[in-house]
Amino acid sequence: IATPTVSHVEIALPFVEAGIAVLVEKPLAASLAEADRLVAAAAARGTVLATGHTERFNPAVAAALPLVSSPRFIEIHRLGTFPERSLDIDVIFDLMIHDLDVLLAVAGPDVASVEAVGVNVLTPRVDIANARLRFGSGCIANVTASRISRDRVRKARFFQHDSYVSIDYAAQEVEVYRLVAQNGGRPAIQGG
Repeated sequence: IATPTVSHVEIALPFVEAGIAVLVEKPLAASLAEADRLVAAAAARGTVLATGHTERFNPAVAAALPLVSSPRFIEIHRLGTFPERSLDIDVIFDLMIHDLDVLLAVAGPDVASVEAVGVNVLTPRVDIANARLRFGSGCIANVTASRISRDRVRKARFFQHDSYVSIDYAAQEVEVYRLVAQNGGRPAIQGG
């Protein structure tokens, strides 16, 4: 189902109830209540219901995730030029949702606190948003999404005790830097 978000439930529900597997473009629905309705219908019927979180299948993400073990700080930027689609939803559901999905895969579901701000600039919906999430592990993540930027940026950076891992989602590239001891025991950064 790749239609405006407001129509996802209306279009997907008959397929789910008929027992037909459904892949719904993200976000699953326009509200939590609508998403719960789809999920409950799929569970009751035993139907496969999935949401298109495509970044999970990005080769750079697949290569980087095993390298991220105990992040202390995460910074993610997903910036885009003004689109002509998905203006019926906030930038959080349009763009940031990919990063929140990856973030939860890395840092886990134990979110201790969230501080967030969103601003509408060109539309009645939130066009730019920033969220700071603090996890039970102590990890802190800053996530920014914008659909009113001049340049398209899709990057995630993971800082942990022994390394720095950077993902460029768009270029599908990963960089890893580690602190290593040189001759004489002096630390140096290695990677690329």
